[in-house]
Amino acid sequence: MNGLEKILRNKYWWLWLTAAFIIIIYLVSLTHFRLDLTKEKRFSLSNSTKNVLRNLDDEVKIDVYLTGELSAGFRKLSNASEELLSEFKEYGKTNIQYQFFRPGEGLSDSLRYHVYDSLVQYGVQPFNNQVSAKEGEETTERLIFPAAMMMYKGKQVAVDLMSGKSGMDEETTLNYSEALLEFKFADAIDKLTRKEVPVVAYAVGNGEPLNPTVKDLFETMSNNYRFGMFDLKNGILDADTVKTLLVVKPSLPFSDLDKLKIDQYVMHGGNVIWFVDKLYAEMDSLLRTQSAEFIAFDKNLNLEDLLFRYGVRINADLLQDLKNAKQPLVVGQMGDQPQIQRVPFPYYPLLNSPGTHPIAKNIDDVLSIFPGSIDTVKAPGIKKTILLASDTNSRVLSTPALVSLQSVKTEDDLSLFNRSYVPVAVLLEGNFTSLYANRLTSDLRDSLAVMSNKPFAPAAVKPGKQIVVSDGDLVTNPISQSQGPMSMGMLQLENYRFANKEFLLNAIDYMVSPSGILETRGKDFTLRLLDKQKISEQKTFWQIINIGLPILIVLIFGSIYQWRRKKAFSA
Repeated sequence: MNGLEKILRNKYWWLWLTAAFIIIIYLVSLTHFRLDLTKEKRFSLSNSTKNVLRNLDDEVKIDVYLTGELSAGFRKLSNASEELLSEFKEYGKTNIQYQFFRPGEGLSDSLRYHVYDSLVQYGVQPFNNQVSAKEGEETTERLIFPAAMMMYKGKQVAVDLMSGKSGMDEETTLNYSEALLEFKFADAIDKLTRKEVPVVAYAVGNGEPLNPTVKDLFETMSNNYRFGMFDLKNGILDADTVKTLLVVKPSLPFSDLDKLKIDQYVMHGGNVIWFVDKLYAEMDSLLRTQSAEFIAFDKNLNLEDLLFRYGVRINADLLQDLKNAKQPLVVGQMGDQPQIQRVPFPYYPLLNSPGTHPIAKNIDDVLSIFPGSIDTVKAPGIKKTILLASDTNSRVLSTPALVSLQSVKTEDDLSLFNRSYVPVAVLLEGNFTSLYANRLTSDLRDSLAVMSNKPFAPAAVKPGKQIVVSDGDLVTNPISQSQGPMSMGMLQLENYRFANKEFLLNAIDYMVSPSGILETRGKDFTLRLLDKQKISEQKTFWQIINIGLPILIVLIFGSIYQWRRKKAFSA
C-alpha cells in the first residue's frame, strides 16, 4: 500500500488534503509568472518599459477613473488597465501605486461638476457610455472618464486611455485602445520621471510664422520640452544643447550661411524636422480671387541642394487625394445669411502610414493642407523610411499648378486619381555628408570660424536623424472668428481633431528620447473579435456548454472516486 492510499484510508484524510492545498497555494503566491500565448506578444512588456519601471527612484501614483457600471467594452478596457498596472507593479515594486475610482463619487452635484471641470482642464475628456443593467432592459447613459491621472514628485499628467481611427466602431476602438495601453502609461511615466528635459528649438529668421497660427504648436512644445526660438541669422546651433530643430513653413530664402549652420549642426549629431511648403498655396488666396482659382508658385527657398544631399527632394507640385477633409464654403445666400456647406476638398488629403514605423503606426489620419510630393534620392549611408503618404486614389498637379475650388468636375477627372501612397513625410537616419564638403568658400569658412568653436566637419561626426515633411501647415492651427486659435489638425466647422499633434510628438520623442518607449507603439496586434451573428445564433448552446459541462465533469470524477473508494474498502 503506497503513501497516497494510506492517507486516503485515514479518517482525517480531508485535513491532510486541505493542508497540502493551502501549502501549494502559499508557494504559488510567492512566485509570479505570466504566459503570453498571443502570436504578436501583445501582453508582454517591452524591455524599454521594464527599464523605466526598474529605475524609478520615487513613488508614481496612478488614479484610474474608468470604473463603476460600464458597458462590456469599457469594462474590458478597465480590466486590461488593471492587469497592465499589476504587471507594472511587478517591476516597479512599491514605486508603482494605483487605484480605481469614479471622480466626484459621493459628492453633491455642484462639487461633482466642479471636479469634472478640473479634469477637463487637465485634458481628461468625458465620454457618454450607454449601459443596460440586464439584457433587454432600457439603456441608461452615464458620464465616464476613460482616463488616468499620474502623479510624481508634485508633477502630474493626464493619460487618455482611448485610441482609435476615424470610422472605427466602438468595439474596434476599445480593442485598439487596449493594445496601446502599455505605450500610454509607460510614456507618461517616462516623461514624468526624466531627469533632463530635452531642448527643442524653433528656427526663425526666414519668414517662419510667429502669429496665432502656431499657438498650439508653441503650447504643445512648452508643455513637453524645454522650448524656445532660435534665430539662424544671429546665432550658431550647438548639437550638444539643442536636441532637435524645428523648421516650420519658412517663406523667405535661406542664405548659404543659414544652410551652413544647419548643415554643421547635423554633422555634429543634431536632428532636424522640416515642415516645408515648396509652393505658395493658401486657402485665403483662393477665396479672395473672383474666379475662385489661382496659380501656385515656387517660394524659391533655396533648400533644394541641402535636402537633396541628405536624401530627399520636395517636388514643385501639389498633391490631391479622393480621401480628404471637407472645407467649409459659402454655397449660396438665404436672406442676409450666407449658406455654408462642408465640401470635400482634394487639396486637403488625409495621410496615413504605409509602413510599420512607431512614429506613425497606429495613429489616426493626419490632416494635410496643400501638400506636395517627396521623392527619395541616393544618399550613401542614409536609411529612408516613409512615415506618411496619401491613400490609393491620388494625383499630382505639377507646376504651374492651377488651384481651383472646382478641380474635380467630371468622371474623366476622377480617372486621373491613379497614384497610390505618394510620400509626404520621410524619415532620414544615418551618417550624413555635408553639402559644403568640397565647396566651402573662404568667406563661409571665416564666418563659421568666428561664430563656432568647432572645426568644419565634411561628414557626420555622429549619426543623426531628420524628418522632411512637404507640408508647412501640418503643425499650424486654424483661427476661428468665434473660438480664436484652434488645435492643430482641426478645420473650422469640422468637429474632429486629426492626429497631427500625435504625429509631431511621436516624431520629436523619436528624435530626443533615449528610453526607446516609442517602440512600444510599433507592436503588431490582431483584433480577435467575436462573430456577432454566430453569438446570436449559438448563444444557448455555448451557455449550456459553459455551465453544464463543468458540472458534468465534476459529477463524473466524483462518481469515479466513489467507485474506487468503495472498491478499495470492499476488498
